[in-house]
Amino acid sequence: MKRLHSELEDLVNEFWHGPRFGVQRPGFRPRIDVMRTERPDELRVVVDLPGVTPGDVHIIVHERALIVAGRRPSVHPEGHVSYHLMEIEYGAFERRIALPVDVDPERARATYDRGLLVVTLPVASRPPTSQGRITITVRTTA
Repeated sequence: MKRLHSELEDLVNEFWHGPRFGVQRPGFRPRIDVMRTERPDELRVVVDLPGVTPGDVHIIVHERALIVAGRRPSVHPEGHVSYHLMEIEYGAFERRIALPVDVDPERARATYDRGLLVVTLPVASRPPTSQGRITITVRTTA
């Protein structure tokens, strides 16, 4: 049911974006994969963020959700520009991902490499005692 809700939300968002040319578009919606590994028992969330500076990405775990937010800056020149094709979306983004299991946000980590953000969330053996907001710092791989 959750998957159906997510797919319907994506469809409605695409529909309401309207035509590619015309008024300012609301930003872009990065694509996400969520998977669970067995050994170690973790959730891995992969976010497709090409062109985004890792320092401009904010990651928060709150209750049973992962929030990834930031901004992809435009690379277009200032002044009058005449487009022939415009498919790349820029601007602010925020994705809220419902987590299917309880996680240990204190041990979470995030890395950014070649446009992909990978957030690793260890699965909690028991529900966390605190539901406060935990911020995760993004590290780059070099």
